[in-house]
Amino acid sequence: MTVPTRPGPELRVRLPQVAPSVREFLATEAGGAVLLVIAATAALIWANSPVADSYHDLWETTATLGVGDAALSMTLHHWVNDGAMAIFFAVVGLEINREFTTGELRDRRTVAVPALAAVGGLTLPALIYFLFNSSGPAADGWGIPMSTDTAFVVGILALFGPRCPDRLRLFLLTLAIVDDIGAIAVVAIFYTDKVDAVWLGAAAAVLVVIGVMRWMGVWRLPPYVVAALVLWVAIYSSGVHGTLAGVIIGLVLPSAPPRREQIDEVPIYVRALREDSTASRAALAVSAAKSTVSTSERLQYTLHPLSAYLIVPIFGLANAGVHLDSHTLADASTSPVTIGVVVALLVGNGIGITATSLVAMRTGLGALPGGVRYGHLVGAAVLAGIGFTISLFVTELAFTDEALAEQAKIGILVGSFAAAVLGTFVLRYVGERWSLCSPGSDEAIPALPPRPWHSPTPAVIPVIR
Repeated sequence: MTVPTRPGPELRVRLPQVAPSVREFLATEAGGAVLLVIAATAALIWANSPVADSYHDLWETTATLGVGDAALSMTLHHWVNDGAMAIFFAVVGLEINREFTTGELRDRRTVAVPALAAVGGLTLPALIYFLFNSSGPAADGWGIPMSTDTAFVVGILALFGPRCPDRLRLFLLTLAIVDDIGAIAVVAIFYTDKVDAVWLGAAAAVLVVIGVMRWMGVWRLPPYVVAALVLWVAIYSSGVHGTLAGVIIGLVLPSAPPRREQIDEVPIYVRALREDSTASRAALAVSAAKSTVSTSERLQYTLHPLSAYLIVPIFGLANAGVHLDSHTLADASTSPVTIGVVVALLVGNGIGITATSLVAMRTGLGALPGGVRYGHLVGAAVLAGIGFTISLFVTELAFTDEALAEQAKIGILVGSFAAAVLGTFVLRYVGERWSLCSPGSDEAIPALPPRPWHSPTPAVIPVIR
């Protein structure tokens, strides 16, 4: 006879919600990763097909933009890398701006672990690469394995669906943001040959104009877009890589939340539109609504899909076309450049990120967010070795020797693929033994419990004791 037992008390664990803006950012990155894979695969097939010459001929075609003497001529390859990629870096700058102003990066304990993890993921891969290539032209490629491709990593995490904690995605996004700051600094400082002081002064003057517009409370986008274009021309002409203009404009745009009175004024304009539906009143209502969203967030809302779904795939198409024949593969298999990139991406990120994260936690500088375990940390560290987009970008800056560039690109493809497979395996392996999503679990870093989070609409997960 079965004796009924009284059910034990129910413990309800409150979990913080990830901000909708962050969810939207991650979703766009995941979708863009699919297109990037398709574009990179198409580039490899095209560059190794019977019409491979047309691939190189297309990207070496010169295109001129301008009027009269005020014209700028570059190959399509350089227009993509120097021009279009400035939009990609602008999105990076806008995301950094938002996270430091109103997002997760305001909390020191939240930032500490992924920030120090990013430092480990920057320094150890560079050191490992340098061990394999300590002299000669190949040594210039030390910056190649330093950056994590956020789109690919988020795309892989999306495969896990709800079994993967949102906070793990946020952890990796924060890591990638700090990582991007380091990579951008490396490009600006170490991969710039010479600087024209006059054009650099012009760029500084543009920044002063932007500062004045911020002081005057200008919130409309067109003036900032014009300033951004002028800033790109000035920085590109100064000798510094033009993509730095994108980062700068993303960092300096106004990102403060609107004043309460701005939000309260919107219904007034809506009522006026209801009373008399005219074009002028409709325009005023739209303007009032737009003014309640920061300039940086509105620009990111516009540029992020363009960057993820168009610019980054085109970049992959223009740069991933490596000619793979028996001779090239034989050279790559013994090349210190290829081996250095593979080992740096796979081992450097896995060990560097894990080790510095553990140091940050054990010294009390920070804690992993709720639902994220050590197993997640190791898997995420390995996944961070996917260094596709910016790694290819730095390769183009580091090497003028086509053979070295091809060897580095092969290393990027092999290392990134290995990191994706191994990182996925680690997360799956952990998932077979414990639930990947473990809110409130005793195994979720008991030595350093996460700092309490506050959310107006927390998720409630029942856990039966």
